[in-house]
Amino acid sequence: MPDLTHRHVEVFRAVMTTGSVTGAAEALSTSQPTISRELSRMESLLRLALFERVRGRLQPTAQAYALFEEVQRSYAGLERVADTALRLRQFTEGQLSLACLPAFSHALLPGACARFQAAHRGVSVSVNPYESPLLEERLAAQAHDLGLTEHDGALAGADARLLLELDEVAVLPAGHPLLARPRLAPADFAGQAFVSFHPRDRYRQIVDKAFADAGVDRQLAVETDSAVAVCAMVQHGLGLAIVNPLTALALSGAGAGIAVRPLTFSIPFRVFAVRPAHRPGNPLVARFEAALQAECEALRAAVARAWKRPRAR
Repeated sequence: MPDLTHRHVEVFRAVMTTGSVTGAAEALSTSQPTISRELSRMESLLRLALFERVRGRLQPTAQAYALFEEVQRSYAGLERVADTALRLRQFTEGQLSLACLPAFSHALLPGACARFQAAHRGVSVSVNPYESPLLEERLAAQAHDLGLTEHDGALAGADARLLLELDEVAVLPAGHPLLARPRLAPADFAGQAFVSFHPRDRYRQIVDKAFADAGVDRQLAVETDSAVAVCAMVQHGLGLAIVNPLTALALSGAGAGIAVRPLTFSIPFRVFAVRPAHRPGNPLVARFEAALQAECEALRAAVARAWKRPRAR
């Protein structure tokens, strides 16, 4: 609109947030007549009645509330800019932005971040979990310094490097009869209630194919979208499941309500570090990758200790 200024919007927002002309004048360190004049000017420019005068007080109209929602969205963007500037001032030794699948935010990155920050005090690390395919979209858009994914499929404008490879494992409710077996074969799941990922999930498709190839039918009990949620369902006795070994390791153990068994068949689980190729270089990335590699080696050893793979039956 012609002649509509940021000052008009600022005055309008102040009146809406404080609830009065008096409050807006105090918030903006100006006079009540100035606030009233700017509001009237704004209404004239927009050709909208934003307030009704009821017993000497301003009552926002429906149009005012609708406009205020848009104003708040704009100010939220400004506040994010201010927050970023504040973080830059507070962490003068650098920042590192990471993107990952949710499973890595609780089962891999905490340990890696601890290793990294032990050697790099004052560095800010931002961990941003995304489900696929949003994760791949964010990495292709060069939005983060480093990403962690489960596959190295062609990512536009990104380079992937394998960090860790293990096998998926079975998780069972505590006390389940199948825990008497050191490893589980496809036939062990026949007729069992099963907690699965959603059909669009890549691992769901691999697991379904493994059982279809073995001619084994399971009873699908629950579908959900994360390994943590799958394990929670198993913990409550809703069925068996197959998940990645890092989540299984993090959530199992004495008193956890779930137990883990290796499988007689292999469903590989891989962790890849992904560097966006066109994002400005950050010298902290290589140092964080070293911490990641050390954490992966520690987790590999922990998995080997937790459930050694006996010979096939």
